Amino acid sequence: MVISVFGLLLGRLGQVQLAQHTAYAKAAAAVTTRTLAEPALRGRILDAQGRPLVANATSLAVTVERASLVGAPDGGRALVQRIATALGRPAEPLWDKTFSCGSPGAPAAPRCFAGSAYQPVPIAEQVDPARALSLMEQPESYPGVSVVTEASRTFPAPGGVNAAHLLGYVDRVSAADVTSSGGVLSADEVVGRDGLEAEYDRVLRGVVGTTTVAIDPRGIVTGRLSGTDPVPGRDVVTHLSGPIQVTAEQALAQAVTSARGAGYAADSGAAVVLDVTNGAVVAAASYPTYDPKTWTGGITQANLDALENPAAGTPLVSRVTGAVMPPASTFKVVSTTAAAAMGVDLGGTYDCTSNVQIGDRVFANYESHDYGVLSLERNIEVSCDTIWYRFAYQSWLAQGGLTAADDAADPFVTAAKAYGLGAPTGIDLPGEVAGRIPDRASKRSSWEHTKAQTCARATNGYPEVAATDPGRADYLKALAVESCTSGWQYRAGDAVNFAIGQGDVAVTPLQLARVYAAVANGGTLWVPQVAAATQDQDGSHLRQVSPVAAGTVPLTPETRSFLTTALQGVITSGTASGVFTGWPQADYPLAGKTGSAEVFGKQATSWFASFGPVDNPRYAVVVMVAQAGTGGSTAAPAARQIWEALRAAG
Repeated sequence: MVISVFGLLLGRLGQVQLAQHTAYAKAAAAVTTRTLAEPALRGRILDAQGRPLVANATSLAVTVERASLVGAPDGGRALVQRIATALGRPAEPLWDKTFSCGSPGAPAAPRCFAGSAYQPVPIAEQVDPARALSLMEQPESYPGVSVVTEASRTFPAPGGVNAAHLLGYVDRVSAADVTSSGGVLSADEVVGRDGLEAEYDRVLRGVVGTTTVAIDPRGIVTGRLSGTDPVPGRDVVTHLSGPIQVTAEQALAQAVTSARGAGYAADSGAAVVLDVTNGAVVAAASYPTYDPKTWTGGITQANLDALENPAAGTPLVSRVTGAVMPPASTFKVVSTTAAAAMGVDLGGTYDCTSNVQIGDRVFANYESHDYGVLSLERNIEVSCDTIWYRFAYQSWLAQGGLTAADDAADPFVTAAKAYGLGAPTGIDLPGEVAGRIPDRASKRSSWEHTKAQTCARATNGYPEVAATDPGRADYLKALAVESCTSGWQYRAGDAVNFAIGQGDVAVTPLQLARVYAAVANGGTLWVPQVAAATQDQDGSHLRQVSPVAAGTVPLTPETRSFLTTALQGVITSGTASGVFTGWPQADYPLAGKTGSAEVFGKQATSWFASFGPVDNPRYAVVVMVAQAGTGGSTAAPAARQIWEALRAAG
């Protein structure tokens, strides 16, 4: 038996070594291939002067192979603990990154890893080089661990520019991103998640390079078979003026501080500067803001919670494009256009009483001022409301009052929509909200969607409010009772509130800036654009982003001339005259309007909208500070600071 067994072995060895030698030699020499991705250098974001607002830098990251985690008895926790100790960091955030987002037991994003399950997991970014070296020197203690160089975004902040809401941030691609990209994205890339980084992601990202290498059966790379070099992303050149952006940010922050010193909550605000000739966004500041470097190297859960915290004012939300407020008296440029269309004599005189009764309700001027008989021009200068109540009520009656079937004959709704309100402006930034123009159709739709809840409140009231504010609870219940039975009706009160930019009218600061830009340029509505051009990173192959006209406003030369004169009067002898004392109006004439929006249960929102220079309009400037008092006390001083910078810049 022993001899037979050895005979079989010898026979098999002979067969393998002699008869099948050639086949096995070919198999041993056979190779497989692997394609590796090389991310492209992301393009920069530049201001109008060519200075980087977002640039690139390199940093070190620590990655770990999944096989080293899965193959360990404890799932790799001890390995991660050793890495954390070596890096001088807490272990838990690193451990969280070992979970793919959406997998069993994974923490919520951004603590989990959103990248591909087939790539090494980057558990620590922005690593200190000296500490990284300690990992590389002890490979036996850190199996599957590598230290890699990766590109990261930097924010040079020329002159102190923040612009966080405009710039946005980048993040690693998720598995869903890769799957849905149709092969455009690889697992090693980053993509823009907000702001210009998201809007122009394809331009900024460039094209990934590939390298196909040969690997023998032992897993050893034996050669480079083919490859393509990465194509760097293109720079995005913006219309943003760094100095004006800094001024807008500082003026807005100072306005908030000043309002708080006067006892106001002043919880949020925005400042916008548009070029009225083409819609270019020269500056756009939002308050509260945040440090854009927060996202560099991966945001922590604590930082993300702070950005989304309502108690901190939700700094992640842009008040320029993502939040709406009643525009109050700044809306009167729209109402003037409507009044002219309904035949109101713009050169006439009207009695500005302290209040006016519409049906069974009394509507008063702001702080119930009685100005007597005024020209319509003077009315705008001192911001009387009761004249506009009468115009709106006359229009409402002429349309049929409660029996009007639609808004076709409503000059106020028509004018508001003609100015682009109630719809996104189309700015090249994500997350823009539409605002609200409360016409008859929208009121009925809203009532139908909320009827059940409203009627329940009509019966049960607001016990949670009554515990602390019985008066407000009674008021809210009375509203609910009325809304339950006939909340779909477009009442006279809706019409008169509409005319002064109150009630359910809501706009973004960007939308209002576009309204004033249209008045300044004679009626053209431009699509606001932050980006001016794209170019290669060496400055070559410049491609302009063409301005886009969205339409025209039915603004007659007579109405525009009237508005221009009246709005200059606001600066020289009206509600903003105290703020603009000493302004060189003869050399650099401005036109503007204050607004003080009243919201039940809150302090007034301060607005100031303006354009200039009147004799050759170039800019529209709008400032809004929520819960900050009158337009003349808070928003107008901030606007003057911005105008000072614009005038100095030429």
